[in-house]
Amino acid sequence: MISRILFGTLEKLLMIALALMVIMIFGNVVLRYGFNSGITESEELSRFIFVWLIFIGAFLTLRDRAHLGVNSLVRAMPFKAQRLVRIGGDLATLLCCYLLGLGAWRQTVDNLENFSPVAGVPLGWVYVSCVLCCIGMAILLLRSIFEVATGRVRDEEIFASNADGLVE
Repeated sequence: MISRILFGTLEKLLMIALALMVIMIFGNVVLRYGFNSGITESEELSRFIFVWLIFIGAFLTLRDRAHLGVNSLVRAMPFKAQRLVRIGGDLATLLCCYLLGLGAWRQTVDNLENFSPVAGVPLGWVYVSCVLCCIGMAILLLRSIFEVATGRVRDEEIFASNADGLVE
């Protein structure tokens, strides 16, 4: 229930962020070429929104297990080996999330007092998007490892994504 609300909210937030980016950039192009003026904050703010859009999208893509992967060799393995490969891959991704999140946290703390030159936004707010993404991904990965290790994932779903039509 809570996860459904969270994911639904994040999906709506992605749509709003993309719409805001399009409006700001298109509006600025029209203002520049049509009226020889523009909104100086538009480019910077749209870049910051794009960073948030990327990290929210990466989190939602992991939920759907839709990140790019080459699974042809793994799918040829026996199901027990596939489980081990999935857990190993999830553990490696968890380690990457930890390292990336740690670095992003340090950047967040270091840049809370630094402001963007045009819009005046604290740059720490840009880096915190990566921190939140890494925390969310770590939770999804830990759940995935638990479910695969305890046999709660069917053999056919070990490397399935929503694109395959097997995962809900």
